[in-house]
Amino acid sequence: MSRTPFTHRQVLVIFSGLMACLLLSALDQTIVATTLPTIVGELGGFDYYSWVVTSYLLSATVSTPLYGKIGDLYGRRIIFQVSILIFLIGSLLAGVAQDMLQLILSRGVQGIGAGGLITMTFSVIGDILSPRQRGRYIGLLAGVWAFASAVGPFIGGFIADNFSWRWAFLINIPIGLIALVVISNVLHLPIVRRQPRFDITGALLMVTGISCLLLVLVWGGSEYPWSSLIICGLALAGIAVLVFFIIWEAQATEPILPLHLFRNSIFSVSAVLGLLTGCALFISIIFIPLFLQVVMGVSATHSGLLLLPLTAGVVTGSVGSGRIISYTGRYRFWPIFGLAFSAVGMYLLSMMQGNTLLGLSSLYMVIFGLGLGVTMQVTILAAQNAVDYQDLGVATSTVQFFRQMGGAFGVATFGTIMNTRLKDELIVRVPSYALAEVGGDVNQLLSSPAMIRTLSPSVASGISASVEIAIHSVFLWSVPMLVLAFVLSWFLKEIPLGETVGQTVPIDGFKQQEFPLVRSISESTGNKQAKTLF
Repeated sequence: MSRTPFTHRQVLVIFSGLMACLLLSALDQTIVATTLPTIVGELGGFDYYSWVVTSYLLSATVSTPLYGKIGDLYGRRIIFQVSILIFLIGSLLAGVAQDMLQLILSRGVQGIGAGGLITMTFSVIGDILSPRQRGRYIGLLAGVWAFASAVGPFIGGFIADNFSWRWAFLINIPIGLIALVVISNVLHLPIVRRQPRFDITGALLMVTGISCLLLVLVWGGSEYPWSSLIICGLALAGIAVLVFFIIWEAQATEPILPLHLFRNSIFSVSAVLGLLTGCALFISIIFIPLFLQVVMGVSATHSGLLLLPLTAGVVTGSVGSGRIISYTGRYRFWPIFGLAFSAVGMYLLSMMQGNTLLGLSSLYMVIFGLGLGVTMQVTILAAQNAVDYQDLGVATSTVQFFRQMGGAFGVATFGTIMNTRLKDELIVRVPSYALAEVGGDVNQLLSSPAMIRTLSPSVASGISASVEIAIHSVFLWSVPMLVLAFVLSWFLKEIPLGETVGQTVPIDGFKQQEFPLVRSISESTGNKQAKTLF
């Protein structure tokens, strides 16, 4: 079963394909945010406005953990190819959609493919590199993921302003085809020789439970009141189904989510840190541009550019810490340092005001981004290094799933905090008759901040001041969450990073095993080359 390891050149070529896949999947999470007004203007169907985003988020999130297990059972190369094809088909259908229903269904197909792209990208790194070498590569991938998520609205707005909105989806096709060719021709992994028994019941239970809870997060406070029968019913149904899912998985022969993974403290801590950092990242991506546009009065395109210090901080932190981790083999320090840094950065962001210098706000973003950047990649690296090779895919996908759920949870929860504070402030700062003149719903104005500047100065300033205080509350309430993550990071154990592909280091009672799927790259190419891949 042993095979010749990948050469330096092959690793670089494969990695280019992985980066392209992750770029596409992360970009499409946020790229439609600024193209939706244009899309609705052409296709109509304003009542289904939010579903263009929801369908992608829902399908991508629920499919992520499924891909991890399927890849472990049937081999990651073929599953990767299938997920790329599904994503490309969804992109093509979205690009030629003639009405909102077609677009929503196409986005759902896109999301199913994206779930595989996200999971397989990080899992394949575990197939071609030893844990010791993965740090720099996972750091780059984490930076790409954060960068693409952050610049998505800017790119979407640029396309909508200068081209047809359809190119927001059609641009995926040539890039995706190149990635498919690279993966098909270079990524030759050993054939998986197992007798898989896919847990269909577990998969259905998990998808149903997660879907219900995601709909609660997406609809609550926007489509329906949090106390409504629909939201409460979905929440109870989701919790009940997931409880039954856990009971089922405990006795399943080949569980979708092996519960024994959570007895591994490194895996458990990594998953929760992924949840909290994902929450913090998406809070910043959503609410900083809103602050810049409504409070500071910059355009949508300009706010996207002003968000670059945040993404630069994340990318620099991810790449820099990844290189150091690969060189030293030590990773525990980084989440402790990073979460302390990001908590300070979030507190500084909460201090921003309408007259804060842009240079100063950019510094706050860099501090926050650096802290997140050095933390995010460690959650995946530590989890992969602490589990058996046969569980590599499901461990990777679970950490990614927790990160995505953190994003959904963060936007929904802190969006509620903002809306509650905003309503209280508007009562004080904007006369009721003035709100009635603009329809009484400020949330619609916030979806197009340029409209606020067309209102009378007294009303516009009142709305701007209310939004400033509301977003200040969001950032301030986010600080304790990051402090909690900082405390939790001290419980992340550090074990030696493996030097061979397929190696498992013993931890928490797990027996060390070495799966001879791939020989040690470091033994074949020499440690010097391994340390200079990037």
